[in-house]
Amino acid sequence: MPGWVGGVLEEFPSYRTEEDKMRLAIRLARENVQSASGGPFGAAVFQQPGNRLVAVGVNRVERLNNSILHAEIMALMLAEKKLKSYTLSAPGFPDCELITSCEPCAMCLGAVLWSGVDRIVCGAGREDAAGLGFDEGPVFPESYRYLEDSGIEIVRGVLADEARAVFDLYRKRNGLVYNR
Repeated sequence: MPGWVGGVLEEFPSYRTEEDKMRLAIRLARENVQSASGGPFGAAVFQQPGNRLVAVGVNRVERLNNSILHAEIMALMLAEKKLKSYTLSAPGFPDCELITSCEPCAMCLGAVLWSGVDRIVCGAGREDAAGLGFDEGPVFPESYRYLEDSGIEIVRGVLADEARAVFDLYRKRNGLVYNR
């Protein structure tokens, strides 16, 4: 993760609401753009109850030359590493949720399913990412139904305008759209 992440985390001493958690994901995405350290996406994994932050992630695709290092993937990988488990739903673990500044692409949706999170909360919509030129892959209404049928709650549009503002900043800075 970029060195600036610790400073951002200090700005958020507590996470009482869904909006507090989304503000963290959006702030991570914004700082990633402002620092030119990656794409306009941020994510965080929290344990419930208690809103305990486990890990955060930002997009590292361009910086680390690796097409799978999306913010959601980074947050999930680091959460699993921290908890020393390949699943966030191991016996005895509290429920985990993924907060992401934008609805996930096809790859990240697959990772959500396999990660063991019980809930995903999204900011901007996939159409907003597509508006920048990002190819979000084969994501269909059935994709979300499959997750919901698997017991994963989906919440969309939390602070969506704030999340879209990061995309506007990325566009103004001529950010790289690396998957077209």
